[in-house]
Amino acid sequence: VYFLYVLYILFTYYIKNRLFLVEYISILKKGIYMPYLEEVFNYLNRTSPAQTEFYQAAEEVLYSLQPLLDKYPKYRKHKIIERIVEPERQIMFRVNWLDDNGEIQVNKGFRIEFNSALGPYKGGLRFHPSVNAGVIKFLGFEQIFKNALTGLQIGGGKGGSDFDPKGKSDNEIMRFCQAFMSELFRHIGANTDVPAGDIGVGAREIGYMFGMYKKLANKYEGVLTGKSLKWGGSLVRTEATGYGCVYFAKNMLAARGETLEGKRCVVSGSGNVAIYTIEKLYHMGALPITCSDSKGMILDEEGIDLLLLKDLKENQRARLSEYIKYRPKAQYTPIEKYPEGRNAVWSVPCYAAFPSATQNELNLEDAKALLANGCKCVSEGANMPSTAKAVDLFVETKIAYGPGKAANAGGVATSQLEMAQNASMLSWTFEEVDAKLEQIMKNIFQSASSTAAEFGQPTNLVLGANIAGFRKVADAMIEQGLV
Repeated sequence: VYFLYVLYILFTYYIKNRLFLVEYISILKKGIYMPYLEEVFNYLNRTSPAQTEFYQAAEEVLYSLQPLLDKYPKYRKHKIIERIVEPERQIMFRVNWLDDNGEIQVNKGFRIEFNSALGPYKGGLRFHPSVNAGVIKFLGFEQIFKNALTGLQIGGGKGGSDFDPKGKSDNEIMRFCQAFMSELFRHIGANTDVPAGDIGVGAREIGYMFGMYKKLANKYEGVLTGKSLKWGGSLVRTEATGYGCVYFAKNMLAARGETLEGKRCVVSGSGNVAIYTIEKLYHMGALPITCSDSKGMILDEEGIDLLLLKDLKENQRARLSEYIKYRPKAQYTPIEKYPEGRNAVWSVPCYAAFPSATQNELNLEDAKALLANGCKCVSEGANMPSTAKAVDLFVETKIAYGPGKAANAGGVATSQLEMAQNASMLSWTFEEVDAKLEQIMKNIFQSASSTAAEFGQPTNLVLGANIAGFRKVADAMIEQGLV
């Protein structure tokens, strides 16, 4: 009996330690066991509390860097991680403006100039009630690596305000934009920081801000991108993010011997990104069948009526519920009838999905539904639209998954092309800019794909994009010294 008891103790000890070892090895393989990075995240939690979106973006990038950090200790020696998570400059300011009733309104303004190792800060301005320091910080952090992937000389930044343009008159929007620029103009310039549009900031808002900048700075320069074609804008800029997202999907699928032609595609959102994703999908011979806004979604089995969608959103500024008045065979699902805790767009059977609305719009259950319904490709038009667990599932199942920092880089790439045209006082044709955009997206895919293969995970474009973008910025920071 004693002998059997000793055997039992030894066997139990062996099993426990074996299980621990297996779990430990598994953790190492997943890149989670990194005391060095844990120290960085503890520091961020202490110094930047309650910025959950920023933590999510930082974790997604930094944990995937383990293979690079293991192979090249110079990045730790030069404290690149600690330096790259801290913006070079954070600007927060009050914006006072008068509404149409003569009442004073007060909003917060932000501009985070995150990293200028590769060029002047570049990133959009977002006007939306959800904007806060954490959201702008997450967007700016993502922008660093997205901009690096383009291969163009632009750094990373982001800005905006909690101002909501919806329901405001043109005069109210003009007064707000002028008040916003009356502070922002001190911090930007054609070779310093070049903002662009984002959610809530289109051609109208860019125009009002540019006019105020010109008056205050007494300079006519390419300080904003997304401008009107009449005064320095670039063709294709409006279409660029959506077009680029589809070009990226095209390259992912081509590498697998597949195409988008004849395939059912689902798209979320109904802003610029979604509209021009739909347009380019039609160019590719695909069939986009959904779009959505903050109140609900449209499913049109015959294909989204692009002209109608443009009219509703760009001219009438109407809700998507109006779509079915013109297309009675289409189905409108209000957000109240979405599956609990989910987005109904991702329940529609499809070959490819294009999340083009906002951050964290596609969660783990949505991802499971997409895969169960035969989805083979996800290309992100929005910034961080998939939750961390959804991303993990896409990577694990090895579908063609294009993370936002790679797939939606077409917008900022074309902004830089606008800067180049402004600097040379020239305007390029639509075909010239579109050809440059398509080549840039191909280059981004090849960079992410080859880097993923270099580190032994050829289908993992999250890893590939993060390492490729980080390495370029980090090497530039080392070469430029401790500044």
